[in-house]
Amino acid sequence: MIRYKAGYKYVDGGVHAQVMDFPAAITCGQDLSEARRLLTVALLDVAETRLELGQSLPLPNPQVSDPEMDIEEPVYLHLSVSTEMEENLAGEIAS
Repeated sequence: MIRYKAGYKYVDGGVHAQVMDFPAAITCGQDLSEARRLLTVALLDVAETRLELGQSLPLPNPQVSDPEMDIEEPVYLHLSVSTEMEENLAGEIAS
């Protein structure tokens, strides 16, 4: 589990959300609850894409802050390990 910092700003029509110390993890929602949910999905998607491309994940910066955000709070990235990919990869290699 990696702890990053999320920021939320109320805007016309909803809530802008971003992980302040993980560029590209940005989304918006109709309300705070939806913005939080969508931000966790965006964070996971961006992290998985970076790893698939052989890129490292940004280091969390607990000091990061943005005075324009209405709310700042931790957001946690959970990555899991599975043998499913290994089995699929082994099958591709054997073919």
